[in-house]
Amino acid sequence: MTARIIDGKAVAARVQAELKDRVASLSGAGLVPGLAVVIVGDDPASRIYVNLKKKACANLGIYSEEHALPAATTQSELLALVESLNKNPKIHGILVQLPLPDGLDEQAVLQAINPDKDVDGIHPMNIGRLLVGVPGPVACTPAGVMELIKEAGAEIKGRECVVVGRSNIVGKPQAVLLLAQHGTVTICHSRTRDLGEVCRRADILVAAVGKAGLIKGDMIKPGAVVIDVGTNRMPDGKLVGDVDFASALEVAGAITPVPGGVGPMTIAMLMKNTVQAAVCQAGW
Repeated sequence: MTARIIDGKAVAARVQAELKDRVASLSGAGLVPGLAVVIVGDDPASRIYVNLKKKACANLGIYSEEHALPAATTQSELLALVESLNKNPKIHGILVQLPLPDGLDEQAVLQAINPDKDVDGIHPMNIGRLLVGVPGPVACTPAGVMELIKEAGAEIKGRECVVVGRSNIVGKPQAVLLLAQHGTVTICHSRTRDLGEVCRRADILVAAVGKAGLIKGDMIKPGAVVIDVGTNRMPDGKLVGDVDFASALEVAGAITPVPGGVGPMTIAMLMKNTVQAAVCQAGW
């Protein structure tokens, strides 16, 4: 068996094409969605991500602002900027690029964002909304994963779903989204006993732990849908996922590559959240 490769770039392109039409319609009616991205310091990976987000906004017709602050920025200065963006009617979405430099309190900054402008979907209020099933911004990467599972043609209802990783940004919201679609969900982490045994039960396996090649082919149920969220840069500069792609390809039914799988979907869902935030804030 050779797995079908799920093309995240193609799925993301479809999502963004639909969004571009919607943004044009909204703009014609006088509502231009706006996104502000805040980056502190000069982390190279963060700069790449911010540039990709700016490019996506320009392509879709979304108004965007970049606020690049020096690494020496204080907590009070960063919070003051967030508050000004909360009050800015042109800005419907605020994204603070993580990680922040040492000395800044990430949680305090994220919680200072107006929940309705939290297009990353990771404000505690929005995580709470997700947990109880109330509409609101959903964390971008998990939302993108759900689109990729749909692209694979996999039914979630009644299936065994395993999420490897329990972060607030991916693992936990991912589990809730799968549960909302009636999956039977198991979350694995560093203290899980016999990770391979648990993973082999999964009809749908989501790897989001940030450890290169952790999931081997012999840990995958034949025919399973495997979504690799991991992005790990190797010493030679190559990007690889949390799944050992070569061995998994011979076992899985469908699998996302790294790069070109989940990454493009994260950007697409950020754009979708920004457009939806603009509509909601306008009361349309």
